[in-house]
Amino acid sequence: MPPISRGFRGRRRPDVDPGRIPPGQYIVEDFPVLSAGPTPRVPTEQWSFTIQGEVSAETSWQWDELLALPSETFTVDIHCVTKWSKLNTSWTGVSIDTLLEGVETGARYVTAWCEGGYTTNLPLADLRLGRAWVAYEYEGAPLHPEHGGPARLLVPHLYFWKSAKWIRGLTLTTDDHPGFWEAAGYHNRGDPWAEQRYWND
Repeated sequence: MPPISRGFRGRRRPDVDPGRIPPGQYIVEDFPVLSAGPTPRVPTEQWSFTIQGEVSAETSWQWDELLALPSETFTVDIHCVTKWSKLNTSWTGVSIDTLLEGVETGARYVTAWCEGGYTTNLPLADLRLGRAWVAYEYEGAPLHPEHGGPARLLVPHLYFWKSAKWIRGLTLTTDDHPGFWEAAGYHNRGDPWAEQRYWND
């Protein structure tokens, strides 16, 4: 079983509205890099994104096709299970709502799968209604591989391991299937406001 980090140590900043910081978190100014393995480096000409599984028809986009879809630039706070939070992060990407337009499904769950074999599971409801994106820019620049580039899933209302790096697709399912960290002891959903860090939280 991979090691489970109980988090970095830090202090809350007194100049930040405490209502923006989930319990047990502290603010960082940098952007820590945490990964379960080596950093994949995927040329965009070899990249694609696929929605498959319990769907009416499998759908895929090449890189240029993804960039041609309607995009959004937005600012969100992000919260890592290792207890750091970073405020006011700016991203550009395509909403999962846009990618699911026209997709007929009776699925209730999603497995996000990534370059390098990483997976994470989420209720489909957590990806809808403007709450999740496939993000390809960070702070106005192409997303760096260490932070999940060329594209990562971004689900900022959940702990950041759910925002899977190096995303390559979503498999929609009727049943829930724990992903990499969930099978290793992390919480199945990962709500930072409920401190859902580990199995028994």
